[in-house]
Amino acid sequence: MTTLKVVAVGNSVGIVLPRELTERLRVTKGDLLYATETTDGIQLTPFDPDFAAQMEIAERVMREDRDALRKLAE
Repeated sequence: MTTLKVVAVGNSVGIVLPRELTERLRVTKGDLLYATETTDGIQLTPFDPDFAAQMEIAERVMREDRDALRKLAE
């Protein structure tokens, strides 16, 4: 478990992520993190959950229609 401190950032607040956590998340200064509310609390991830869902749909369509897509590519 990692404890995060809430700090003032101008008129807002922010949290300070320790280096070990940023290394595990593979993020650096300026990167975006996505906060998703789950039944267990808040999940922070560097991956856009909406984009991931769209990619799953695209992969399913490509699998189902691969013959048609192959013909279109010719």
